[in-house]
Amino acid sequence: MRRPLTLKDHHHEQRIFGVRLVVGVFLVLLLTGILVSRMVWLQIFEHSRYTTLSDNNRVQTQAVSPPRGLITDRDGIILAENRPDFSLEVIIEQTHDLDDLLVEVAKLVELDEGDLERFEKRRRAARRPWEPVPLRGRLTEEEIARLVVNQHRLQGLRISADPVRHYPHDILFSHVIGYVNRINAQDLDAMNLDQQRDYAGTHFYGRTGIERFYEDRLHGGVGYRQVETNARGRILRVLEEQPPVPGQDLRLRLSMRVQQAAYDALGDRRGAVVAIDPRDGSVLAFVSRPGFNPNLFVTGISHKDYSAYRNDHDNPLFNRALQGRYPPGSTIKPMLGLAGLDAGVTNWQRSIRDPGYYQLENDPHRYRDWKRWGHGRVDLHLAVVQSCDTYFYDMGFKLGIDRMHDYMNQFSIGQTTGIDLDNESQGLMPSKQWKKAFRNRPWFHGDTINASIGQGFVLATPLQLATATAITANHGKQVIPTLAGERQEVERTDLILQDESNWEKMTNAMVDVTGPKGTARIMAVDAQYPIAAKSGTAQVFSVGQDETYNEDELAERMLDHALMVSFAPADKPAIAVAVLVENGRHGGSTAGPVAREVMDAWLLDDAGKLNVPTIFADQVSAEQEPAADSSDAASKETP
Repeated sequence: MRRPLTLKDHHHEQRIFGVRLVVGVFLVLLLTGILVSRMVWLQIFEHSRYTTLSDNNRVQTQAVSPPRGLITDRDGIILAENRPDFSLEVIIEQTHDLDDLLVEVAKLVELDEGDLERFEKRRRAARRPWEPVPLRGRLTEEEIARLVVNQHRLQGLRISADPVRHYPHDILFSHVIGYVNRINAQDLDAMNLDQQRDYAGTHFYGRTGIERFYEDRLHGGVGYRQVETNARGRILRVLEEQPPVPGQDLRLRLSMRVQQAAYDALGDRRGAVVAIDPRDGSVLAFVSRPGFNPNLFVTGISHKDYSAYRNDHDNPLFNRALQGRYPPGSTIKPMLGLAGLDAGVTNWQRSIRDPGYYQLENDPHRYRDWKRWGHGRVDLHLAVVQSCDTYFYDMGFKLGIDRMHDYMNQFSIGQTTGIDLDNESQGLMPSKQWKKAFRNRPWFHGDTINASIGQGFVLATPLQLATATAITANHGKQVIPTLAGERQEVERTDLILQDESNWEKMTNAMVDVTGPKGTARIMAVDAQYPIAAKSGTAQVFSVGQDETYNEDELAERMLDHALMVSFAPADKPAIAVAVLVENGRHGGSTAGPVAREVMDAWLLDDAGKLNVPTIFADQVSAEQEPAADSSDAASKETP
């Protein structure tokens, strides 16, 4: 049976099409409206915002680090400068095969494992493939020549020159000038926001010495430049530039001539020399030996070099002049003598009999003099000249530790001097309160007797001894040592004695120390000027009551330290010197000639004639603990 034929319903189809058309048109208009409104929003209402974002994407501001200020000595000799450091860099996107390139480079210049490890870390940290990645620095002229000749076949390799700090005298000024090295995140975290901005783009930061103390002056002001970049960040051109402000040059009061003389005079021995002009506090020489090469630290010291310094038993990284604490021994006897005179416990006429030892009443213990058979009848003048321990045992006991402490503090012993360097050691001038607080033990008479000859708990730095000597040369006027003009705050007043003539009398005694009967006569042979001095020999360990000190049987590092303090010319002082020679045995014969070399370098001209320099024209704004039992310590002065 056939099904009936059904015709199309055109009216229904037209109605459906019309609905679909209306919906389609509506959707098109709606989407067009959304698009137009969005464009209006972006082009009109958000125009300024996206213009700024576009400019930031196209124009970048880069920091330009300032050149660091130069450091010179008092005569303009450069001690720290900026030199181009030639380094080898790799531009990754220009290399065809990086591994092959490194192999070829290693045939031309030495690449150790450390160089390759650092290169790999820097390569992974690089944000853009066209940024150069450092491979090795400190290229020599020979290495540069080899690379240049072969550069045509080393695609992606380039030699760059960047200014870095350079110390032309290497080890000579290492401890006083210090060094810079690369700034790190810890340095930036310690800065406030303004300081962080000022160090934008800066690679180096002062770490030690003058470089650290005068960092703000030497650093300068950062500059900026605006550069246009493409979509990938490559620089196309420089639009605007504000040059950096160079750091200020720093003229020190150090004398190259005196510094060299002090360094050479120490020879290969461990020790320190500090020389001060007492007229204005200028530090003329500041030597700690052995030293180190500061240039190795600038761009990053290798593990090999740093391990060599760290494992060296002579401790070349330790600043003996500033931080080394040593028993001063007999070098402080002139200061103690002045204290005894001012306190009225002795005078120039008072004398005692020295049998070679000193005993307290009702005490069998004998405190020995360096001269076993004694000095006989001795007054204060002779006690200074021949360094009689027994006289100072007696005077120190009568003076007492409290008055001794107060007087010696005024000579800077046990006090920071205020020098323009960080991390200065305070030394130690003990007192009853100190021992109770730090040792939890009472003060004994034996402690006072040991302190009266600069032994026991007493510790001083070579810088403090030089300062104390300069104060003595100045008849009590305070001297604050300075390297470049700025001083740290110190609160000390001039030392005024009840009888001012005692200064001159003590100077005369110190002059006789360098005379025929003095313990430092060797240093004054053929001198063209009068020298006031006091030698010292400080024990490294104590000797028992019934034991005999025999230096010939001791290891070298167990021998006594040799010390010398002096100033000259004695009538018109222009230089005060403190010398320490570790394990040097005798102050007069070991440290004395060193002090003489230093004074000659300052007071004599090239022809060997006496020519005292004028004062500075300012044109620019291993710690040694006391022996465990030092009750029988005695200085051993030998003529």
